[in-house]
Amino acid sequence: MLELFREMFSLKVMVRASVAGLMVSLCAAVLGVCLVLKRYSMIGDGLSHVGFGALAIASALGLAPMAITLPVVVISAFLLLRLSGRGKLKGDALIAMISTGALAVGVIAISLSDGTTSDIKSYLFGSILTTTKSDMWLSVVLAVIVLVLFAVFYRKIFAVTFDETFARATGEKVERYNMLLAFLTALTIVLGMRVMGSMLISSLIVFPALSAMRVCKSYKNVMIWALIISVVCFFVGLCSSYILEIPTGASVVVSNLLTFLIFYAAGKILKA
Repeated sequence: MLELFREMFSLKVMVRASVAGLMVSLCAAVLGVCLVLKRYSMIGDGLSHVGFGALAIASALGLAPMAITLPVVVISAFLLLRLSGRGKLKGDALIAMISTGALAVGVIAISLSDGTTSDIKSYLFGSILTTTKSDMWLSVVLAVIVLVLFAVFYRKIFAVTFDETFARATGEKVERYNMLLAFLTALTIVLGMRVMGSMLISSLIVFPALSAMRVCKSYKNVMIWALIISVVCFFVGLCSSYILEIPTGASVVVSNLLTFLIFYAAGKILKA
């Protein structure tokens, strides 16, 4: 086993992949707990599809993909929350409309250009082993922004997550902190698209939180266990993909799925 780890991490690409994946896992875990509790867990899926659409259009036009994708996903997150809160279309219906519409636009953009390039495929399905040095440092910078902002506004986010009505009654600027949560989620989605792919990144947000909730009762314990689960499952998936020569993103998702089933069973046993 030690030989395997020594062999894996003697490769620079594995080191870069590990750093980028760790950053994504940490951000997805802390935000996932809040999003699941607020019943916004599918917002990641919607925004990832928006990100894919923006990437496809940027690629077709010969523009810098990330320079276009980041602002588009952030703006979409803001619009999604605002329209969901004030319009007649709520939650899941709005996410479904936005995600499928953005995906369709992306497919059309690809078909009108030179076809599906390998770079677009890597963002669609994930290609962590092609992580460059610049990708790694971008992951670190964005992750630090997400984690620092979450830590600074932790109490406010906690308040609007558990009881939005009470928080509003006590004078909290609920819309402001919902927008902050949307902004942090958008950054995490863009951060994770290279690692997990737009088709799989939402699973990294949902699974660790759901697994932790099977056995933990307090918010603090759920958050801690979600972080542990997210990081462990990422490294298990990374090692499995290296050994079995299978896609890393899919391997991480399967690792999270199996962990959820274990925690689900453990939760049933503890309640018995």
